[in-house]
Amino acid sequence: MSTFATVDDVSAALAEHGYIPDRRVATTVFLMMQLDRPALLEGPAGVGKTELAKAISLITGRRLVRLQCYEGQDETKALYDWDYGKQLLYTQLLRDKIGEIVAEASDLESAVDLLAKHDSVFFSERFLAPRPLFEAIHGQEPAVLLIDEVDRADEALEAVLLETLGEYQISIPELGTFAAGTAPLVLLTSNNTRDLSAALKRRCLHLFLDYPDADRELEILRSKETGLSDALATQLVQVVRGLRELELRKAPSISETIDWARTLAVLGAQELDATILADTVSVVVKYERDHARAIKALPKLVDPNAVVPEHRPEHGHGHSHAHGGHSHSHADGDHEHSHDDHGPSHPHDSDEVGVARRAEKDKPGRHGPGHYGTPPYAADGEDLVPEPVPVATVTADRGKRSFAAGLGRRRAL
Repeated sequence: MSTFATVDDVSAALAEHGYIPDRRVATTVFLMMQLDRPALLEGPAGVGKTELAKAISLITGRRLVRLQCYEGQDETKALYDWDYGKQLLYTQLLRDKIGEIVAEASDLESAVDLLAKHDSVFFSERFLAPRPLFEAIHGQEPAVLLIDEVDRADEALEAVLLETLGEYQISIPELGTFAAGTAPLVLLTSNNTRDLSAALKRRCLHLFLDYPDADRELEILRSKETGLSDALATQLVQVVRGLRELELRKAPSISETIDWARTLAVLGAQELDATILADTVSVVVKYERDHARAIKALPKLVDPNAVVPEHRPEHGHGHSHAHGGHSHSHADGDHEHSHDDHGPSHPHDSDEVGVARRAEKDKPGRHGPGHYGTPPYAADGEDLVPEPVPVATVTADRGKRSFAAGLGRRRAL
């Protein structure tokens, strides 16, 4: 087992295994080992919380045991569970032996008493299915226990964790209490989707991880050997930091920055311009709205002095233009223009022509008589009086017959 005398020793060991810590991270890891205390790592997704647990496993030589938390998870998925299938199989195989045990019993109660003496046979570790918490506590090898995204678990599971984190032990009603021979190094991670209980936080050292500064992020890129040149990596870090300042639904993580650098290296990028970054920005931006904002911001992030051309809206009603002879046809059916090189420019660009066309559309009777609910006209322009619609009449005898028929049907039902 590896031991570290100072914080600098921890920092150097983590860096040797590809994790570049700052002073706060190295100090927290050092105190975890010296005080046997769990550590709660909080912060946005993708800042290296899970990677820190993997790095601690490497520098200490301990196996990594991971509990991935999720909503609706109960203790049977975190602590232990009984292998009921195995118990039933053993019961069937030992049926004859069980018959010999209860053969001398005079009644059912005596038979049950005889079987009760052998409860420990069927409720033993032989039929116990260990889950991550029990495995980390009761395992033969010292472990690093990672309880990942504990904020996604229900509060009931959070309460179960209190005994494990406080005493490094697990209580099983059928078997008793199991205490750890060697206390595991425990890290809990949280993305702050909900507040954790004060009791849980009290048992842990606390560390908030945020996005690194530019120098440290560049050092992380160098340590991952992405294949991107140092100059382009420096420029890429500045671009990513600019994207994080935008109001994005999800800011680019450190791991995504590494992926972006590797992507650009695979494409053989010799320089970073807005075009190649726009083609590959989906590596770090995962939502459509974020993608649109990132594309718009990239030219300025690459070159603060860049002039971004304004977007000019295109025609929305199917225009077709042939500017060589200034011939225009409009698919909406209301416009057809043809003029030569000496004629005016687009008629719809002229305010006077536009006003005249709107006036024509507002002219009364433009669509002809009877159109859109307008009254029909005679040849002389006078309104025509519509013919009266005949009104159906119902006699008294017909009403009586209908009522009697309906009443007869209801009685029949």
